[in-house]
Amino acid sequence: MGTINLGRVILGGIVAGIVGNILGYLVDGVILAPQWAAAMQALGKTDFTTNQIIGFNVSGLVSGVFGVWLYAAMRPRYGAGPKTAILAGLALWVAGTLLPNATFMGIVGLFPQNLAVMTTLAGVVVSVLAILAGASLYKESTETARTMSARA
Repeated sequence: MGTINLGRVILGGIVAGIVGNILGYLVDGVILAPQWAAAMQALGKTDFTTNQIIGFNVSGLVSGVFGVWLYAAMRPRYGAGPKTAILAGLALWVAGTLLPNATFMGIVGLFPQNLAVMTTLAGVVVSVLAILAGASLYKESTETARTMSARA
């Protein structure tokens, strides 16, 4: 098994993070903005601050890099291509969106159930599309590819 091309993971991860941040903004910052504002007000909080939005974007970039790394790690077992990228995106969604939202929005009840469901379901689309975009840029290094070919 070859090594992961870290440069391509970072490149693809940044692209995945940017795509995820843009789609996430469209979902949560535009479509669900009124529900988020009402939910934050119900908690006695103001709308999200600039620093919080920056934090969300940094988190999105880190998630993109992690998702593309996960795709690269899955390639030897599942093969290169969109199917593996979708599986990596789904894994990222489960760990990064579904479980936290189910815990803090569902179990704890910090936010209304309809908001929790809508943002969580939209998150699966965001995660999968972001990792598809980032994974499309991932390539094994030529040395790793030659080593893997020689072993086959």
